[in-house]
Amino acid sequence: MTKSKPLVRLTLALAGLAAAACLQPASPALAQSDEPGCRPDMAALRLPIQRANLAKDEVRLTFAGHATFLIETPGGVKVATDYNDYVRPQVTPDIATMNKAHSTHNSRNPDPAIKQVLPGWDPTGAGPAKHDVTMGDLRVRNVPTNIRSYSGSTDFDGNSIFVFEIGELCIAHLGHLHHPLEPGHLRALGRVDVVLFPVDGSYTLDQEGMLDVLKSLQARVMIPMHFFGGGTLNRFLARSQDLWPVERREQPVITVTKAGLPAKPTVIVLPGN
Repeated sequence: MTKSKPLVRLTLALAGLAAAACLQPASPALAQSDEPGCRPDMAALRLPIQRANLAKDEVRLTFAGHATFLIETPGGVKVATDYNDYVRPQVTPDIATMNKAHSTHNSRNPDPAIKQVLPGWDPTGAGPAKHDVTMGDLRVRNVPTNIRSYSGSTDFDGNSIFVFEIGELCIAHLGHLHHPLEPGHLRALGRVDVVLFPVDGSYTLDQEGMLDVLKSLQARVMIPMHFFGGGTLNRFLARSQDLWPVERREQPVITVTKAGLPAKPTVIVLPGN
């Protein structure tokens, strides 16, 4: 069937907008390598979100794509993790956390309606970022880690693991983790019920190292992120299949409660990349 001229013009206009978004230059101070950035399949994950009220012990997580999750509390507080200019949830968060490693983990133009923007590094270079913010029924704090710099040397305190405490639940987002966790990191994190972790195995910590991190955390729910296509994810799942059960969900949304956590640590895969 031949497209009408108005439809053709609309299709071309949308394609042009998508291409322009992908061609935005990365900030030299923030983008550190050629990690895949804006891609059509990532942009396509900006799904419309319809919200229902949460019970007092429920927390909702929506995987927007790459390393960005929308976390919603029973009191209505919304957080976007690794908030950036490419992949964003469809609602404006109250709090946005960001990390330094690449432009797909931070924003040069955060929505001015966001109440708190928390960079996981100190932009002044004075030392580690220090955040401990309470908003409504949510507490957000960070545990600094290191990253590799442009030259391959260590950029100390360039990443943060952000910890979200909501009622009795503790959720940790590992960000762009580049190295194993040391005893000091584990003490600072405390008990973790849900962990959101990268599995690409190259830009972040290698997959075997990530398995060791997960073993040390012993979170009941482990949700992979930061994978570039199903092949990378499946390689990680092949490595982990003898350690933990895997549940694949059809929707990018999961609601968790402390009482409803699996009896044993479980990998839960949400669709995305």
